[in-house]
Amino acid sequence: MEVRDAVGNRLADGDAVSLVKDLKVKGSGGQTLKRGTVIRAIRLTGDPQEIDCRHEGIKGLVLRAEFVRKV
Repeated sequence: MEVRDAVGNRLADGDAVSLVKDLKVKGSGGQTLKRGTVIRAIRLTGDPQEIDCRHEGIKGLVLRAEFVRKV
């Protein structure tokens, strides 16, 4: 399985990514992750368009690969 970010770079487990747009986080009380936020140590899932990650205060965060780019 091959997972690619918003600009076409290949992603792997443990990579660091940054957000390419502001994202509202569902179920977190209206929290928004701002563009440019760096997420470290991502994990790939079985879906080629989703990545699993953690951010301060948000456990079990799943992001679409189209909204991140590799750092």
